Amino acid sequence: MDFAPYQDTAPESTRALSPPPRRSTSRSPNPKSPPPTRGTNDPFLSSTLPAPSHFSDDPRGDGRGFGNTDLEGGRMNVNLFETSLPLRLDYEAMLAYLLLPPAGGVLLLVLEHKSDYVRFHAWQSSLVFTALFIIHLIFSWSKFLSWILFVFDLGLIAFLTMHAYQDANNLDRLELPFFGGLASSFVDAE
Repeated sequence: MDFAPYQDTAPESTRALSPPPRRSTSRSPNPKSPPPTRGTNDPFLSSTLPAPSHFSDDPRGDGRGFGNTDLEGGRMNVNLFETSLPLRLDYEAMLAYLLLPPAGGVLLLVLEHKSDYVRFHAWQSSLVFTALFIIHLIFSWSKFLSWILFVFDLGLIAFLTMHAYQDANNLDRLELPFFGGLASSFVDAE
């Protein structure tokens, strides 16, 4: 094509023309008419999806269990990281402090039987926050002290939750004075 400003022939005579528009018999579909069917060459209609167990790495093939896939390079095969609940170890340890302490710790003590790491944090949460609850009851006559204790509780919950999550990789336990040693002795005695 020649795009020069002064041409001797009109450009419309040399360029390819667009195909004519399609003419439809009906301009808009009738709401009472059946939906249009797709041809058999549609790959989404002709193929069926495999069962979810097809994508599983479970050798049993029954699809049972949580966390059967090894995403962390062998970490899932270590018995120290197993839990009774269908949650990761670090999430369960965090729940000991986040799930309405001390009730969350007691609930995890009832439900969790395999992981000593989670049971330690459940014991420590139960002991610490039961003692703090009693201190709240003693100082309930003062609004100022109650608010100071409440802010201290929130800070302690955040601090213990962060350490329970971070230390789960190597199973380190952050033991608080008196309560941490007591929680460790309870877990070791079980």
